[in-house]
Amino acid sequence: MSVEELLVSAPGKAILHGEHAVVHGKVALAVSLNLRTYLRLKATTTGKVSINLPNIDTFVCWDLSELQPLTQYFLDVLCCLFSNLLLLGKRDEIQRVDGELVRILRKFVGATNENLDSCDMAILAFLYIYFLLFASSELPSLTVSVWSELPTGAGLGSSAAYSVCLAAALLCLSRVIPTPLKECDHTARWCQEDLELINSWAFQGETIVHGNPSGVDNAVGTWGGMLRFLAGKIIPLNRVPLLRILLTNTKVPRSTKVLVARLKDKMNKFPSIMTPVLDSVNAISCQCEKVLSEMTSQPITGEHYNILEELIDINQHHLNVMGVGHPTLDMLCRVTLAKGLHSKLTGAGGGGCAITLLRPETHSMVVQNMVQDLKDCGFDCWETSIGGPGVQQHSPLTVKQEIMEILNQY
Repeated sequence: MSVEELLVSAPGKAILHGEHAVVHGKVALAVSLNLRTYLRLKATTTGKVSINLPNIDTFVCWDLSELQPLTQYFLDVLCCLFSNLLLLGKRDEIQRVDGELVRILRKFVGATNENLDSCDMAILAFLYIYFLLFASSELPSLTVSVWSELPTGAGLGSSAAYSVCLAAALLCLSRVIPTPLKECDHTARWCQEDLELINSWAFQGETIVHGNPSGVDNAVGTWGGMLRFLAGKIIPLNRVPLLRILLTNTKVPRSTKVLVARLKDKMNKFPSIMTPVLDSVNAISCQCEKVLSEMTSQPITGEHYNILEELIDINQHHLNVMGVGHPTLDMLCRVTLAKGLHSKLTGAGGGGCAITLLRPETHSMVVQNMVQDLKDCGFDCWETSIGGPGVQQHSPLTVKQEIMEILNQY
């Protein structure tokens, strides 16, 4: 497939175990969701740059003549910070976002409020990566269209999946990395070195959106599967089994900052009580990792699922003890347990999302009835899987027809 037209996707993410405890130096396991963000990039000759994000009702178009004056700012910073490495086309992993460049871009797009909305942040992330890659050459005319199966603002890595897709597509267009898809392929992935570069650039987009991201979300979007996160170190794990889950969004808004502070207060008030709780969560993450590893190296048994379900139940109780639960999450756990299935919150808690493990023998009618019960509670549900691939390039034939129809509108 030519560089002039690219179709890429990246997965969302969920935390399997270890949320909040990871802030206190414990192991967390992050997994990819088989709910993906799709990006179609098309080089054009219109003399315009367009970005279309129908999920968040964002449609922006600039003439290249409007963008050209901004290139000098980026050239000056690139020369100063990176000693021309990027301008020479070398594989330079950009380490930090330049605040002055962000300020210039904010002024350009009219994003003057201190708190940016998702539309502003998506546009700024695109422009930042676009200018870093092309400021030293002729700015390309192109159209970028994005459609996501992930809900925004739900803690499922939607912004990271977007940033990973942007990085992969724009790095290919700039010919810093090759397109992996061969003529006879349906999907293809990049080599490890290219994935590391995609991840490095995607982190820039995440920094624009979140300010000080951990790097977990964009790493999951890049490598997929499962990642072990401990003390700032991210280790992709090999050979993770695909597990069916039900993902439920309670739609209860929450503040991660408030919830993190709540646990910190408990730690300060009851250190002899809370420290063993966090140690237990750490042991849960390690035990889950061991079980999942076994499931890839030997026949999967019902006992594997029994252990995974017990770990889910124990961790959910711990999360309530840690003060990050919510009555809606308790209701969700009761609804699923009535069908013999086990659930826990994923992410910040205080509402937000939860995952329910579906055993292989779980009948589709049971899932359908449970989904209806959860929807009757006012929740949104998706049956999906965890542990799927990271960022990929696609042939259009491999993408769901309804998504391709949306992307082809632009």
